[in-house]
Amino acid sequence: MSPAAIAEQSGKFKTLIFCVLLAGVLISCSALNTTYNITKGTIGATYDTAKFVTKLGVGTLKMSYKIGAFTFDVITAPLDWPMTSDIDTIDGLSPKEAIRQGRVKNSPYVVKGKHYVPMSVEKAETYQEVGIASWYGNETLRQKDGHMTANGEAFDPGKPTAAHKLLPLPIHVKVTNLANNRSIILRVNDRGPFHGDRIIDLSAGAAKKLGFYEKGTARVKVETVEL
Repeated sequence: MSPAAIAEQSGKFKTLIFCVLLAGVLISCSALNTTYNITKGTIGATYDTAKFVTKLGVGTLKMSYKIGAFTFDVITAPLDWPMTSDIDTIDGLSPKEAIRQGRVKNSPYVVKGKHYVPMSVEKAETYQEVGIASWYGNETLRQKDGHMTANGEAFDPGKPTAAHKLLPLPIHVKVTNLANNRSIILRVNDRGPFHGDRIIDLSAGAAKKLGFYEKGTARVKVETVEL
């Protein structure tokens, strides 16, 4: 083979290697920009949504996406992290085993001996309720390691998330503080609150956005956002 032919084949080989490496990067770290029409449920609107997925490590996946002005970071938590709520069992299994098997979404669960049966996905599409909201999460910052939500996500009290007793996990809701008319879209990924007449527990960061962090509770309207 002539030197020119060898050089040409070498160039093609280098190009092939580059494409393979690039493809590997795109597989492990991909971005998707799209628009979702929200037509079902109680909220009808169009949100520009961007999603970003990347592999962080063995058994850990991070997905970041935006709905309008709100950014959501979803990170799977290590199974040895403590949970944010005192769930006894989920679907008859230990909470960690139910999470590992992916049997959480709307499975019945038990907290301190009391049984809860979440609503179906179909019923959740038209869910709306007015009641008292509280917030939680700052106490987790003072404890060792991170904390796991009821569906296995890493809990961050500064992110726009919430806990609900009966909605499928995960799901998105629009929460409006009826005292000041501020609204925020939240990712429901946890169970609670399990005391009093409160209908939803917001992360500390969400409570700050809605303006009731200092007060502790607020009367809110909760509506599901169906993507």
